[in-house]
Amino acid sequence: MSKTSPEQNKALVLKAFDTLFNKRDYQTAEQFWSDTYIQHSAHIEPGRDGLFNLIRSIPDTLRYEHGLILAEGDYVIVHGRFSGNGRPAAWVAADVVRIENGKLAEHWDVLQDEATHTESKSGLPMFGDRFPA
Repeated sequence: MSKTSPEQNKALVLKAFDTLFNKRDYQTAEQFWSDTYIQHSAHIEPGRDGLFNLIRSIPDTLRYEHGLILAEGDYVIVHGRFSGNGRPAAWVAADVVRIENGKLAEHWDVLQDEATHTESKSGLPMFGDRFPA
């Protein structure tokens, strides 16, 4: 059973993501990710090193912003946008993270390129309340 509340787990994930993706503070980020971190993403090499090395290889313009965040027990799901990633379009992501002993222990994601207004069949943005510029 979890020793932390869903609110604490959400705060942990948001702080970890900001530390790694926006601040690029790898030393501090090690405090948030387990050294036995399990990575299920098809885009990232195994373990914490795989994730950190991927971020090191992405332009310094990378920015992460979160939207909706949900937590239940040891699991957190956060809807976010990775922009400035060196790709033609930002990635909109649903990241699922399992927390264990106060650290991010396991991760799954669903990623897709962010659609422009012209590309959106629904006429609605995929993230936030407006389309990317």
